[in-house]
Amino acid sequence: CALDSEVALRVGGDFFFDPQPGDSPVNLVLIAGGVGINPLFSILLHVADLHGYQEGKGNGHKLGTVKLYYSAKNTSELLFKKNILGLMNMFPGKITCCFHVTQQRSQICKELQPHVTGK
Repeated sequence: CALDSEVALRVGGDFFFDPQPGDSPVNLVLIAGGVGINPLFSILLHVADLHGYQEGKGNGHKLGTVKLYYSAKNTSELLFKKNILGLMNMFPGKITCCFHVTQQRSQICKELQPHVTGK
């Protein structure tokens, strides 16, 4: 988002992402903490499936980008981190993630280092 952009925000509850062919593309910002990643990871997988299908055959979906912000105490508590890194590698520039850790005491593995911020 740029300064003064209009955004829609949804916290908790019953939500989903189901774009239809012909819909205008939207850019998603997903924000998760701890196990709250579960429903957002499902959305991320759905977007990846649509991107993969779109690149393979074309399905009429116009997809924007997805930026995931995911926070946990330490990198061992970041669920699905290897899957998320894999999606970022499969769809560079389309799916990105910033991990944030608040109580990391050990060295962060090299694979995660470029994507992790925190104390």
